[in-house]
Amino acid sequence: MGCGFGSVALQSLLAEEATAAHPPAVLLNPIDPHAPRLPAFRPRAKNVIFLYMVGGPSQIDTLDYKPTLAKLAGQKVPASLRKPVEATRFANVFTGAKDQILPSPWEFRQHGQSGLWVSDLLPHLSKHVDDLCVIHSMQADSNNHGPASIQFHTGETTGGKASLGSWVTYGLGSENRNLPAYVLLFEAGPLGGATNYSNGFLPTAFQGTRLRDTGPPVADLLPPEEFAPGQRQSLDTLKALNLRHRASRPGYTPLDARIASYELGWRMQSAALEAGDVEREPESVRRSYGLDHPDKNTAKYARKCLLARRLVERGVRFVQVYDMHEKDGWDAHGNLKKNHEAHAQVVDQPVAALLADLKQSGLLDSTLVICGSEFGRTPMMQGEDGRQHNCAGFTVWLAGGGVQAGARIGATDEIGLMAVNQPTHFRDLHATILAALGIQHEELYFETSGRLERLTGVQNAASLIPGVLA
Repeated sequence: MGCGFGSVALQSLLAEEATAAHPPAVLLNPIDPHAPRLPAFRPRAKNVIFLYMVGGPSQIDTLDYKPTLAKLAGQKVPASLRKPVEATRFANVFTGAKDQILPSPWEFRQHGQSGLWVSDLLPHLSKHVDDLCVIHSMQADSNNHGPASIQFHTGETTGGKASLGSWVTYGLGSENRNLPAYVLLFEAGPLGGATNYSNGFLPTAFQGTRLRDTGPPVADLLPPEEFAPGQRQSLDTLKALNLRHRASRPGYTPLDARIASYELGWRMQSAALEAGDVEREPESVRRSYGLDHPDKNTAKYARKCLLARRLVERGVRFVQVYDMHEKDGWDAHGNLKKNHEAHAQVVDQPVAALLADLKQSGLLDSTLVICGSEFGRTPMMQGEDGRQHNCAGFTVWLAGGGVQAGARIGATDEIGLMAVNQPTHFRDLHATILAALGIQHEELYFETSGRLERLTGVQNAASLIPGVLA
């Protein structure tokens, strides 16, 4: 027992020593936590728009062309392709799927000068392939929606970690002090819930803020008319009392965040209303995004994409847009054709318009656009006409923000089952995203519970994806 208590004491001393050797990576003003901070080196991008496709779109039906699927239609997965997967941690991708190849019901064509392949599901996006950097060799650690989605957002399959948006705003702050640094736009959130976009162990100020794309961006943003004249005086009094209360409680981040939120709320009353007023955009712009689309879900997603552009245009650091409007998203365990055509219609025109709009305004040079999901889908059939989850090999694309435009990174095998060329983990993608923003991923950490936490895991656990950054 004595030795045991001695080891506890030793661990405490080592933790203190480690903390002393690693001072806080980011020095924060607790009352102004979103003050802009200089990146470690010259950034390629200043802002991020993260387009998250909920439920797992099929890579082999959208961007990862595999002509062998048609040749093997209805046949079993060849042993030469099955056995390598069964020998890995991805063996469970066969669970729940028939041993029968299902070819894609859509035609693929090459587009642009880059010649990237895109299926007929995405006719609008196909016009912008020369702006895309497509990574075909992504892999996740879980074949279940919640854990895989959380890992894409936070680097880990378990809850309690800080999200990508929280890390970016913790590291860089925001250029606009009158709007939240990290904004969320969605009808229905991602599978796995708020854990995906939580600040985790980071200070509370770096939690994402959900804005609405119709009506006032924030509920109850404006005070009742009878209280409006004295609002500033009331806030000043409240701030003075809160600062007095805080004086004896240094480092209590929820209190710091509360004080900062009152001031941000005051400043947002005009800034958020102006940013959220997409009707100020020319009719031609609103039409290009699809705000007038007869499908209400397409029109709603179009408003979110247009609002995302307006927010980064005003200096908001990180905007996260979810496409989910019902409980399953792209999760096509059956009726693949109906599911994917409905969801592709929702996102195709608005995303293409967003890329075009950012490019014509020059914002694409400084805005990194990320588009992806928690995993892809199997080339094997599930049920009569569906596909099972596939975390062994799937596709994510990036655009703008200094990425190599028109590039194709990595590859899956000849039926799109597993990444075989340049397999890429979410940690590597995160490291690359941070590098585009001028952040050295191993130098962005936060000390909690006696250890240094990073988005990209323990030291040397991640590396930049070769060929992505120009």
